[in-house]
Amino acid sequence: MASTALKASGCSALSPGVHVCARTRAAPHRTSLVRHSIGFNVPGFQCIGAFGSNVVSKPKGLSLRASVSTAEGTELDAIRKYSEVVPDTVIFDDFERFPPTAATVSSSLLLGITSVPKGSYNGAIDSALAYNKCYVENSGERLSCFLNKALVNVGAELVKSVPGRVSTEVDARLAYDTPGIVNEVHELLRMYDEVEVPRDRLLFKIPATWQGIEATRQLETEGIQTHVSLVYSFAQASAAAQAGASVIQIFVGRVRDWARTNSGDKDVDAALASGADPGIALVTKSYNYIHKYGHKSKLMAAAVRNKQDVFSLLGLDYLIVPVKVLLSLKESKADLEDKYAFARRLSPSTAQNATFSEQEIQKWDQGTFAKALGPLAEDLLRRGLDGYINNTERVEEHFSKIWPPPNV
Repeated sequence: MASTALKASGCSALSPGVHVCARTRAAPHRTSLVRHSIGFNVPGFQCIGAFGSNVVSKPKGLSLRASVSTAEGTELDAIRKYSEVVPDTVIFDDFERFPPTAATVSSSLLLGITSVPKGSYNGAIDSALAYNKCYVENSGERLSCFLNKALVNVGAELVKSVPGRVSTEVDARLAYDTPGIVNEVHELLRMYDEVEVPRDRLLFKIPATWQGIEATRQLETEGIQTHVSLVYSFAQASAAAQAGASVIQIFVGRVRDWARTNSGDKDVDAALASGADPGIALVTKSYNYIHKYGHKSKLMAAAVRNKQDVFSLLGLDYLIVPVKVLLSLKESKADLEDKYAFARRLSPSTAQNATFSEQEIQKWDQGTFAKALGPLAEDLLRRGLDGYINNTERVEEHFSKIWPPPNV
């Protein structure tokens, strides 16, 4: 995520990986709580690295950018010189080895919490169901209110546990409703205000539909930080950058997986024809566009599968890396002064040499955006939204079974 720049500007998502949010202090041994598979139906946490706040600093010794005083180090040390490394982990035992610094709260996280009857965050769920402002006649409105309040209560707890920002998922059923997304974020903010969570500690995760991008534009104009997810095409990434999104997340491995079994997407076909990996090519092109044309957005790569993915994206703002890959990087020795061994692949200066067509640098509108989306993005966006919606409906179904509590 350049952590310094992000701390100044403010800043996780659909990843087939699993993320767990760690406390910033050394935590006692605890069993695994929940899992998170973005866009699919595996519940849990997503930890997303330093969505840094300009008023909250990282505790000493917990920075993911470890300082190195000698030329001898590890490959992980070398990588941290160029990119913010975000651990993609499922167990609390990994906290001390690879401490994350920020988190996402989502419907899949709530499912994970409710699956552990005596877990740490069940009180946040119980208090959400006791929130009397949700006690309305319409059952759909009541359950939606409970869902939002549960997200906020858990998010407020996570704000206490991580030094960076917490990103809150916006109901995916609103993905094609710009006013609905904006109103939903305002309602979530109102609830966060009630529990005194500073707004500069918050992000709101919005899907990269055209309507979601338009909502992002409006919210960023209001000073509300957004995190655009489900990005699988250059059209989505560049439109989100034009809208001023704080964080844009691309899923390298998912793009690659789709390309292995499908064809007919011109961007994928062009990347393959040139011998490039389609996922790496999309991230590289999006990064170069953001930096060449002066957009403020920070770019994150998720679904990073191996060392080569990491090396190919050195210099990207944020890299979500599986623990297995992190361990391999940590165990591999490196000469930190060898500038050729770990060459930075992405930088603002090299981005200036990138070329774009007139169509690619146009100001997007709904029509041109829809035409440029492509079959890969259409397919993966739809699947991602279906997964989010399924999780949301499962949470509401669970709430309907346990409400009202005995004392109501």
